[in-house]
Amino acid sequence: MTTRQKLVAGNWKMNGSLQANRALLQAIRQGLADQPPACQVAVAVPMPYLAQVQQLLDGSGIALGAQDVSAHEQGAYTGETSAAMLGDFGVRYGLVGHSERRQYHGETDAVVAAKAAQLLAHGITPIVCLGETLAEREAGQTEAVVSRQLAAVLGLLGSDAGRIVVAYEPVWAIGTGRTATPQEAQQVHAALRAQLARAQAAQVPVLYGGSNPGGLINMVSKRPTGERIRKIEAGIDNNGTASFGFDIGDTLMKGAAHMAGFGVEYLIRVPLIILLCIVAMYVRNRSFHAAFVIFKLAYQFSWIMRHFDRIV
Repeated sequence: MTTRQKLVAGNWKMNGSLQANRALLQAIRQGLADQPPACQVAVAVPMPYLAQVQQLLDGSGIALGAQDVSAHEQGAYTGETSAAMLGDFGVRYGLVGHSERRQYHGETDAVVAAKAAQLLAHGITPIVCLGETLAEREAGQTEAVVSRQLAAVLGLLGSDAGRIVVAYEPVWAIGTGRTATPQEAQQVHAALRAQLARAQAAQVPVLYGGSNPGGLINMVSKRPTGERIRKIEAGIDNNGTASFGFDIGDTLMKGAAHMAGFGVEYLIRVPLIILLCIVAMYVRNRSFHAAFVIFKLAYQFSWIMRHFDRIV
């Protein structure tokens, strides 16, 4: 049986600031130093922060990731970032095919495959995101959709297909409050792994990306097709790369519920849950600015507690 290293990767999405990045990464580094994980840890950050985060991660063992890449080598493509440019910042992982890129930017399977090829050409590991919408799941098309998405990448990469990472991210379970069951995740993982095996790429890690409680992480990670877990939902204040995760789009109530499911010490966890619930009720009838400020602080602390108590 192929041995695969576990991976916890956090996608910050379009969140962060110079100050917030520094505080979060200092906390992550300290958490990992106190409890070294038996896995690879990575963060996928917005492009403007690559230089800062590269410096902040120096010597930490945490891998730097990018959230996107151009499908082109270079040229007149205003606003895009090439794989060669990412390489200049020591990027080791690059997300391609994230559902938000597919949905909001019209990225096709062919474009996703071309981006994966660009990353590999410059020594960066693509994390190829696959996943179905709620409508596709309810229509019984889940396996057909993810198989089609993966086939485009495998077909273009050929013998290099074994160098990628695959992440199954059910679109309907990202920041929606809905959660895939371990059985649902494993069913898709099994189908993807069989497809990879047929392409002589059985060694490719298959990750999970989407909203999930700690129980799902623990159960999926212990099953045969879930050697690596990834929670990759949203931004810098919770997500609650790994994803990998952070989810600044969730509510404070949801943050409290998430924390209740993780192994923070009882005397610490209960007061925090109560506090978050009180803040959520207060914020609901107050200004958006107040909600945002409290939300950032609460979720940053929530993320640290959630992920470094049970990171393995």
